[in-house]
Amino acid sequence: MMNGSTIIFYLLATLTLTCGLLSVLTQHIFRAAIYVLFALIGIAGLYFWLQYEFIAAVQIVVYVGGIIVLIIFSIFLTQQTGEKLAAPKLDRKIWAALATFCGFALTIVQIYQHSFSSFSQDTVDPTVANIGHQMLDVNQTGYALPFEIVSMLLLAALVGCIVIALRNKTEQ
Repeated sequence: MMNGSTIIFYLLATLTLTCGLLSVLTQHIFRAAIYVLFALIGIAGLYFWLQYEFIAAVQIVVYVGGIIVLIIFSIFLTQQTGEKLAAPKLDRKIWAALATFCGFALTIVQIYQHSFSSFSQDTVDPTVANIGHQMLDVNQTGYALPFEIVSMLLLAALVGCIVIALRNKTEQ
């Protein structure tokens, strides 16, 4: 029997998967960005559903508020938002399907190799203070290095969007 929590999970999962699929299949670049926006909102909803409010807030602020706005901004600077994209060639579709299958297979292998049955008793409460201490910890259990790598990735995305916008603006 399904309760309200299960229904909310399935609705959020359906929203995320549907919008992710539509973002890949649409030929309108602006619609693809909006579909990615709603997929990321669905992921944030799943974090809220799991009661990880801080991670959900970071998901909304960084990805929905930052990255998607940056993508939409670069779309407005570089392309006609109403025009359709060219249909991808068959060889690109084949390589994309192959890459998707390999990524899916790798994910399945990792899931089956990991044991999810036991939880350690020394888990930390997911409070903002504990997450902050763990993120900025430079020891082996800390996440300072991945945190810095993600900030470099966001900086690279910002620089890339600016370069694309400037290149297309000067070409016109």
